[in-house]
Amino acid sequence: MSDNNDLIRLYSKKILALAADIRHAGRLDHPQASAKKRAPLCGSTVTVDLVVVDGRIGEFAQNVRACALGQAAASVLGAAIIGQDRATIARARDELSAMLKEDGPTPTAPFEGLEVLRPASEFKNRHASILLAFDATLEAFDTAAAAQAC
Repeated sequence: MSDNNDLIRLYSKKILALAADIRHAGRLDHPQASAKKRAPLCGSTVTVDLVVVDGRIGEFAQNVRACALGQAAASVLGAAIIGQDRATIARARDELSAMLKEDGPTPTAPFEGLEVLRPASEFKNRHASILLAFDATLEAFDTAAAAQAC
């Protein structure tokens, strides 16, 4: 079991600063697709709205109701999301998961800022919250792609 020093280290000033500065916070007025994801263990939720243009995210908004760790991940995502394609987002999500669960390398650019979340690898109950914004974005992206295919 973790002690208070582990929790203090986990909630670093960098994580708290990211959590306080979530880019693209809110909702879009006319999204092409939306997705809401929830982490069952902690109840964190992230709702993503987006518009895909030529296979890339042209507009993006996120409503984040999560712990500071989930908020920090959403902040890093929001800072780099515009212009990204699905493959880049999926790669970042997989790299983040591997970093947390398998002590994998830091996610590659433009999501290398997720390195700040490495101490959370010891807190398995927080992993789902950290991945929420990526999972919701991928689901919304897939919904938008399916709608465009029709």
